Formats: sequence, C-alpha cells, structure tokens
Amino acid sequence: MRVLKVPDLFDLSTIMVSDFSPGGAFGSDTTEPDFGFAFNDSNFSDRVLRIEIMPDSPETKSDGDCCSSIADWARNRKRRREDFKKEIDVVQRQEQVLNCNVPDTVDGLTYENRDDDAVAMIEGSPSDVGLNCNQIGNDTAYDNYSSLNKDHLTVLRVNIIHISSPILAAKSPFFYKLFSNGMTESEQRYVTLPVHASEEAALLDLLNFMYSNTLSTTTPTALLDVLMVADKFEVASCMRYCSRLLRNLPMTCESALLYLDLPSTVLMADAVQPLADAAKQFLAAKYKDVTKFQDEVLNLPLAGIEAVFSSDDLQVASEDAVYDFLLKWARTHYPKLEERRRVFATRLGRLIRFPHMTCRKLKKVLTCNDFDAEIAPKVVLEALFFKAETPHKQRALASEEANAPYRHFLERAYKYRPVKVVEFEKPRQQCVVYLDLKREECAHLFPGGKVYSQAFHLCGQGFFFSAHCHMDQQSSFHCFGLFLGMQEKGPVTFAVDYEFAARSKPTEDYISKYKGNYTFTGGKAVGYRNLFGIPWTTFMADDSNYFINGVLHLRAELTVRQ
Repeated sequence: MRVLKVPDLFDLSTIMVSDFSPGGAFGSDTTEPDFGFAFNDSNFSDRVLRIEIMPDSPETKSDGDCCSSIADWARNRKRRREDFKKEIDVVQRQEQVLNCNVPDTVDGLTYENRDDDAVAMIEGSPSDVGLNCNQIGNDTAYDNYSSLNKDHLTVLRVNIIHISSPILAAKSPFFYKLFSNGMTESEQRYVTLPVHASEEAALLDLLNFMYSNTLSTTTPTALLDVLMVADKFEVASCMRYCSRLLRNLPMTCESALLYLDLPSTVLMADAVQPLADAAKQFLAAKYKDVTKFQDEVLNLPLAGIEAVFSSDDLQVASEDAVYDFLLKWARTHYPKLEERRRVFATRLGRLIRFPHMTCRKLKKVLTCNDFDAEIAPKVVLEALFFKAETPHKQRALASEEANAPYRHFLERAYKYRPVKVVEFEKPRQQCVVYLDLKREECAHLFPGGKVYSQAFHLCGQGFFFSAHCHMDQQSSFHCFGLFLGMQEKGPVTFAVDYEFAARSKPTEDYISKYKGNYTFTGGKAVGYRNLFGIPWTTFMADDSNYFINGVLHLRAELTVRQ
C-alpha cells in the first residue's frame, strides 16, 4: 500500500486542478466530489480553524439585520469599505512607528497588497479551549490575539470549526499557501482567522461550499456577501457559483449598477465576468434608445454610462449626439476641469466613435477645453484618416476590432444615416454628398417608412437627405423616393442647383437621375417620389441594378446659384 506523503497532498498539479485549470471550471462536465458529510467533523479533519469575529463600525450592522434589499446592501458595503480604509490607515501608522518593513518580494515573487486581503495565523494548540467536535462553537475566553491590531480591535467571539486542510487547499490558493508555506507554523494544528462580524455568516457559507459545492442561501444580498468573501479567500469555484445564481435572478437597473460597482478585484476575476457582462447587456438594452431616457441616463454613474455607450446597438441620432451627451454628463458629474479631463482621457473618450462624427463637430473637439490638449488632435487626426480611407479599408478596420470591448471604427445603428461630403470653394461654392443605404435598411422602409441622413452644410446652411417608400399616385404602386431638405426654419431663402445620381449596373458608375434648381425656404424640401421610375418590387429584386454588394449608393451635387 502506497503511503501518501505531505508533498503529494499539496501538489498543485493534482489537488488544485478543479479550480486552477480551464477544464475544472464550475459548470463543466466534470462533477466535483461532495464532502459535505465531513464539514466540521473531527473524524475527517486534521486542523482546527478559529474564526475570530471582530466588530464592525457602530454605523454598520450585520447584513442580516439591515440588508433587506440590494440598495441596503450597497450602502452597507460602502460604509464597511470606508471603515476598513480607516483601519488600514491606523495599522500603517503603527507600522511606521515600529519601523517594521515587510519585503515586497519573497523568493523572487512579487505579491500585491490588496486592502481586503485575508489574514491568518497558525499557532500551537491553546490550553484554554474546550472543543465541541461536531458543532460550530464560540470561545470567548480566547485572548491570545496579539499580532493583528489588538490595540484597536476587540474579539467579540471565536467560532471553532474542524477543517480538512487538503479540501480547503484544493479549493483556495489562500489556504493552499497557508498550509504549505514550508514554515514550522504551517504544520501546527490550530489556525486563527480574523474576520469582521458582517462577514461571519458569509464565511461559514463559504466553508460549507468548499465541502459540499452548494449554497443554502439564495437571496441576492446573501449571495453578494458570499461572493465578496469568496474573492477575499480566493475560492474561484464559489465565485462562479454565486455569479451564476445572481445571473439567474431577475435583473434590475439597481442590481446591474451594483454588480458593476463591485471592487475591481472581484470584477476582474474570470468567474465574475459573465455576471458583469449580463449587467452591461441589461443596461445597454434598457437604455438602447437614449432619447427616451435622457434624464435617467444623465443620472447614471460612470459604470452605467460605459455599459450604455459601449453598445453597438445604441439608438442615437448620430455620433455627434453621443459626443454632446457625454460632454453634458461629464460637466454634471465632474464639475472640476482637471477631473473632467482625466475621466475623458481614461474612461469616456473611448466611448466616442470619433471617425463617425461630422467634420463640423470634429473641429469643435479641437477647441474643447474638456479634452487634454495632447489627446484631442490625436483622436481628430485618426478620425480624418479613417474618413479618407476606401470603403473596403474602412470595413477591414471595423472588423479588426469586432471583439474589442470598446470600438472606434464600427458604425452604430444611427437614426440619421452618415454621409460623406466633399466641399469646393472655387470656382463656385459647391458640395458633393454621398449617402449609402443597405438593402436591409431600404426593405424596412416598405410600405410607408422614411430614413433621414445626418446634416451637412453648404455656405453655413444645413441640409439633409430623406429617403422614402411612396405610393406612386399615377401608377398606384410603391416606389423609392429621395428628397433634399434645408434645416433652417423661418424667412431664410437659399437658391441652389442640384443633381441626384446613383450607381448602377453593369458599369457601377454614378448615373444622373434628375437635376434642377430650387430656392429653399425654411422647412421646405425638393425631390422625387419615384427616383428610379420603377415599382418597389423591381427596385428591391435580387437582380436589381441599383444594389451593388447589397448597398444602394446615392449622390447629390449642390451648387450655390449666383
């Protein structure tokens, strides 16, 4: 019979495969063994875990007493986070006085110091402890708490739990390092683990999960508590479990924002990414049409804004409107210019797809004080280079970032279709405007829809295209119509010569369809109900002469009349 040696027990390649290899992730085909029968049973345990319960701040009650809702949980956690930072400051000041410098590297490895990292001590068997072998017990007589800030923290009680070090080490790198660090202390039987009172119930649930792979609690607040403690003690399988249960609960705006506001150490964990993604998708879908919820979106925190405006499906008039809205939001939430510049440089700027903004708006970006003087020229130059690329190259650039979390070149589902404009000053003031419509966009116009282009300008006057599906009054069939309108209202008049053209097979050159002249007044438009002189069915047919690779290419030339 082979004798199992200590190094075998703690071989990372075997004992920790369930949590630290991709194939062992929660929800995989492999079912982890259930050791629930051995939880807190001295017959199956080799160590005793002493959980020292420390008081929370006077303002922070236990979660079970006050957290009946997600909002209560969020407020309570915020207070605990602030109190914990105060405690850390006290400890750091004490360490400075004692001049106890702890090295940042051990054996060439660098360890990150997180504010909420778990701390444990291993010590010999105390002489004043009475153990109840199979129940969780309290030991208020224990007073050996000497190494963890006994000057300013009081031990309320001590819970005694019998544990199996191989089971805990297999689930958690924290416990694995604790039991196998090679020091004399790692061979001691008694382990002391200090936690706040607000973490007590969650820690007991976590320990139970490490044996049984299941949780008895199902409420959102309790699951969040367990999730936070699981992150603290590095139990990835429990984080995945909590994340899955939370995703299966009904999502609300409040809960989605809370999930996105979890500490960065939690959000960055692979186990919690599906929960964070679900929260982002919920907010993006809820506020898809920003114009309907402007006031609500304006009050969202930064994490919510990032979720909404990183979406490709955002229904917004144009990218200019995205820029204007984010500028308004930033000025509301970050009144100090320095903070506003920082948040645009690090967070908000990546939400704006500058290549799809109009040149008129890009000029304003260059002079906007809210952007850092070095950043604004870079994003504008990138946008102009993109606009100068061929359509094929533009599509290639957009496809390259298809899987990126933040996209710059991919076009959103704008309510107003983008146009390309070439302006001339001499010999006559003139502009050539290009509008492309996909076959699917044209199909959605039937039987009586319309789609507008983004505005473009000639001599300071704003114009736009509108494409329609009309009923031809003479022939009584539907057809494709195109109109040119002027934005300004009132007594303004503006005379132009115009020409409409479209690419056509087989040459795929632009072929003129109509030309004329018109004197615009505010709110008026000129155009043709049946631009191609054919029924809608012929226009939309698979062998249509006007769709080239699924795109309808339209062009208009406008020249100011002398």
